[in-house]
Amino acid sequence: MDSKTIHQALHTVLHPKLRKSLIDLGMIRNVSVEGGRVTLTLAVKSERSPLKKVLIKQIKDAVGALPDVSSVEVDVTTLTRQEFEVIFPKAPLKGIEKVKHFLAVASGKGGVGKTTIAVNVALALVKQGKRVGLLDADVYGPSVPLMLDLSDALDQKESMIIPVEKYGLRIVSLGMTAGQNEAFIWRGPLVSKMIHKLLAQVEWGELDYLVIDLPPGTGDPSITVAQAIPQCSVLMITTPQEVALADVRRSIGLFNKIGQTIVGLVENMSYFLPSQSAQPIEIFGSGGGERLSQEANIPLLGAIPLDLRLRQGGDDGIPLMVSAPNSSAGLVFQSIAQKITESPEQASPWQGNYNVP
Repeated sequence: MDSKTIHQALHTVLHPKLRKSLIDLGMIRNVSVEGGRVTLTLAVKSERSPLKKVLIKQIKDAVGALPDVSSVEVDVTTLTRQEFEVIFPKAPLKGIEKVKHFLAVASGKGGVGKTTIAVNVALALVKQGKRVGLLDADVYGPSVPLMLDLSDALDQKESMIIPVEKYGLRIVSLGMTAGQNEAFIWRGPLVSKMIHKLLAQVEWGELDYLVIDLPPGTGDPSITVAQAIPQCSVLMITTPQEVALADVRRSIGLFNKIGQTIVGLVENMSYFLPSQSAQPIEIFGSGGGERLSQEANIPLLGAIPLDLRLRQGGDDGIPLMVSAPNSSAGLVFQSIAQKITESPEQASPWQGNYNVP
């Protein structure tokens, strides 16, 4: 009895879903023959895998049927994450398979103007001639419909959700699926499933950028987007005061831990300019964004002043990048968009071969 004969027998043991030999998949390893005793290692997804007992039986039946084999011993180990992803490549999410780049706008806390910046940065990318989608993934408080004055419900075609188009953006928000005053009372697993649906079942079509407005904090939505789109870049938003910076540090830690690239930092509400000739008033302190940029080694892409038109645009549904694109704040948004498109992380379009586990 030799190892070649054993391998030939093992080639008949197939993975029931992939219909490929466990030997060829690399799930059978360390085959050893000593007299009539055969030992080998079976690598499975987890120790609790329902296939474990089935595969062990098939291995023992295939090898044990050979002449001169007296015993078959199967040790079990688990596949590493990298091995699992190679053996079981995940299907692309249908809705985003034609999107080149993803930009998640995130913050550690609420009230820093994250959605305002997401909307206006998306519009600044449109002004550059980019094809842009805007996904309001803030499942707890979707405010994009209010900021863009959208009241129409989303349509569906052949089981795919069709984005609403306005100001050159393709837009989807949970706020367009329920009354704007209704609360979404969801726990973790449902949040992840809904984010997955918004990525997979929306007919985004061909886009240069999909801007994703995340809810504040470090919870399930951020992790779900990271799992679904490993090449998604993150734009962090803060205000100058220390209480905001502390929360943003936690978010930066999360995205670093899960391997997301942070393309840059934006400081909102940096100062107030009562008139063109007046000295800026730093209502929320100064230099916080610059300090965090140096501390975390993240480029500071822009500092946005307090501007009455930003607030009015959010309330009226006409964003600043539509009403006053060449204002001082509008020019900052255009500069931020330009820096994002020129960053090294945006050089290679996403190839779309991941899914949410």
